[in-house]
Amino acid sequence: MKFMTDIIHIEVSYALPDKQVILTLDVDKQLSIEDIIKKSGILEQFPEIDLSQNKVGVFGKLKKLTNALREGDRIEIYRPLIADPKKIRKERAASGKLMKKGAR
Repeated sequence: MKFMTDIIHIEVSYALPDKQVILTLDVDKQLSIEDIIKKSGILEQFPEIDLSQNKVGVFGKLKKLTNALREGDRIEIYRPLIADPKKIRKERAASGKLMKKGAR
């Protein structure tokens, strides 16, 4: 028998450039991030997600798939970056271009 304290309310989120999905679940607090992602059904919705490649986090902080969660946490599944922001900034600086935001 599960007691109410054994169940936590969490969210699983994944975003594409044109679409964002947030799934809400009530799960056993003993489950790992990986277990919860698999249980959520998001891997079936987005077959491109590969948990051996995609990083995951909770509220913007990277976490391991084996981590446990707390009440109200939101698991975020991150897509790989298309371009390295540091490399782009270095290239702009080398060519003398100013960045639009905050440039004077």
